[in-house]
Amino acid sequence: MRIRPEPRAAVLIFLLTLVAAATAQSAPLPGTLLDRVQRQVIAFFAKMSDLTCTENVVQEKFRPDGHVQTSAQSKFDYLIMVQSSPDDFVLNESRIEAPGAPHKPLPLLVTNGFSMLLLVFHPYYRQSFRLDPGVASFVDGRMLMPVHFTHIPGTRSPAALALRGREYPLDLQGTAWIDQQSGQIAKMEATLAGDMSDVGLRSLHIQVDYKPSTLASVTGIELPDRAVIDLETPRQHWRNTHTFTDYKSFSTAAQQATTVKVVTKDGKQIDDATPAKETPSPKEQH
Repeated sequence: MRIRPEPRAAVLIFLLTLVAAATAQSAPLPGTLLDRVQRQVIAFFAKMSDLTCTENVVQEKFRPDGHVQTSAQSKFDYLIMVQSSPDDFVLNESRIEAPGAPHKPLPLLVTNGFSMLLLVFHPYYRQSFRLDPGVASFVDGRMLMPVHFTHIPGTRSPAALALRGREYPLDLQGTAWIDQQSGQIAKMEATLAGDMSDVGLRSLHIQVDYKPSTLASVTGIELPDRAVIDLETPRQHWRNTHTFTDYKSFSTAAQQATTVKVVTKDGKQIDDATPAKETPSPKEQH
């Protein structure tokens, strides 16, 4: 995914082009929590690619005293497109600025794709992270288990800092709160696992909240609700808040692109992901 930076802006990108490891990864034992999480993540991308929503972004830059120095708001029509096979996985995020949305070319941080942080648990990416379960507890009426993840240096990272024409992979560590019964991810937090002061990155904190879908045609998954990215350099402090609302499922009766699909590891197609170039007809609204 290529992103055009705003003037003088640092650009933080959650890379959405992934390539599977050259060797096949062994599947977790059936019945384990990790197995349930991976099946839910696969189902998430299969169903998410049949949805559109509205993404609202608030970009803030802070003064040294902690008060907001500059801020801007943007509104986008948001969807994702998935291409997957047993040998590769490519996910593209489409963000089209909504008609009439205000746009100011301010020197602010640009962030994309962090609502897809659950890629940490995708089968294609599993071997890039160490996973350590914590002690489960009741949160909002359900049993959630914290699972701590740490990126293994030298393996692929799904996140990168784009600065001055270069991309610097990020080593992330954090925690995912997982419904112990269903394997659904309710919340994720992540920070830097290593020092990046050599490229001017002092700290990074990511929080992504998910909520159950209320669409009748899309049940059994939790959708991105809010993503907050807080970043500091030695001289500057930014915070971007992404919120996702008005989820709609569009008609899949139109002819689909045969080259874009989600498949299981055995090659069985789950769902087509990209509609033909026709205006989607919303059937439901979240």
